[in-house]
Amino acid sequence: MTQAGFEPRPAGSSQADRRSRHRKVIRRRRQVLGVSLLLIAGVVVVVTRLGAHPGTSATPRLGGDLGTSTSARPHPTTTLPPPYMPPSIAPVVSPPLPGEGRWVPVDTWDSGPACVLTTTFRPDPSQTGIVAYAAWIRTQTTQLALYPGYKGPGDTPLDRGPEMVPQTAWPNLLATFNSGFYEADSAGGFYVHGTLYFPMVNGLATVVSYADGHVDIVDWEGGPTPGPDVLMARQNLPMLVDAGAATASSNIPSTWGVTLGGVPAVWRTGLGIDAHGNLIYVAAPAQTASSLARILLDVGAVRAMQLDINPEWPIFVSYAGPGAVSASLFVPNPNQISNRFLYPSTKDFFAVLQRLPGVTDQPW
Repeated sequence: MTQAGFEPRPAGSSQADRRSRHRKVIRRRRQVLGVSLLLIAGVVVVVTRLGAHPGTSATPRLGGDLGTSTSARPHPTTTLPPPYMPPSIAPVVSPPLPGEGRWVPVDTWDSGPACVLTTTFRPDPSQTGIVAYAAWIRTQTTQLALYPGYKGPGDTPLDRGPEMVPQTAWPNLLATFNSGFYEADSAGGFYVHGTLYFPMVNGLATVVSYADGHVDIVDWEGGPTPGPDVLMARQNLPMLVDAGAATASSNIPSTWGVTLGGVPAVWRTGLGIDAHGNLIYVAAPAQTASSLARILLDVGAVRAMQLDINPEWPIFVSYAGPGAVSASLFVPNPNQISNRFLYPSTKDFFAVLQRLPGVTDQPW
């Protein structure tokens, strides 16, 4: 038998031959050693890579997942941050009612993050029977549409459009809610669908929808005609909240419309925008303009305007599925019905639609 890596020495071989054979043996040993080292290095790389992925180990686990080695390299991730959600409204009445101030999604049939959330809360500890109704609208995934009614905002020879949510928009309809005053009661600009129904007035609170998709509430200073970047603009009275505070005019009752019976505190509605650019609709009974401003601040508005007032007009409707099915009144108003905006409306109103890719003009 010969030892691995050695050759038998032939008889009578010279010293030179023996040296040559010895060098060949040394080279062969080095080749074997090199191949062995390469194989060992390959195994180490495979084990290291397996250990770097969560849930994978080079050693079998017994009795469940014991975690990954702390020496494993971090695995790159593409996880996006969760979508923004509004914080709950801190109750001011103790004890709070069940669910008071907690936002609840109403468009659960819609894919993606919730677009419309609602909540109720009691805004005044001295009047615990008064309940405020608030709806939060994610502007990044919705489109705010404005439709004239057959009487409001006012008399005009211009085409009023469908005067309701057109049926072509029903598959994407998320919510509808009341707008502002009649033009005869408070002159203000009204612009939609490329038509200026009434000229804009500098210094009035204005909800604006822009061509780039974002929505805002601003103190209008753009002159009588909106620029090409504006898709929709609706004015109503001065700013109620600005720069995160109630405006000085919020304490002047005569600024905020004629109330039913001349009483200062009536049903009032408002529309605000939060620091993230999302809209917030509010409605509550027995409110002055000043107390409505406080409610808008409570729900996170940094700028806001008053919409319609008095018992007949407050309305916010949500829909339980595509096609405007199972319309539901969020604001409990006996003067309104849930399908109010699915047939021609007396006054103008807002509709919240799912934003479709590439679409900027509202259905008409």
